[in-house]
Amino acid sequence: MSNATKCLFPQSRYYGTFTPENLMFNANLQEFSHRVSIICSLETGGKISSQEAYLQIAELWNQLEQSKRNLL
Repeated sequence: MSNATKCLFPQSRYYGTFTPENLMFNANLQEFSHRVSIICSLETGGKISSQEAYLQIAELWNQLEQSKRNLL
């Protein structure tokens, strides 16, 4: 993985009890938090409206909940 990729898409180690489901959910959760951070930055910078940011984050949340249900 290149330095630019590591900077743009950070991944932390998983320290919990290892199961494939826990590992996959952890990866999904990290992606969720990274995308929320980007959306918040776009809203703060005036690139998208607060309403658009809210809708995008709500959609990401629904996707995260769906992934959790699918993994269980």
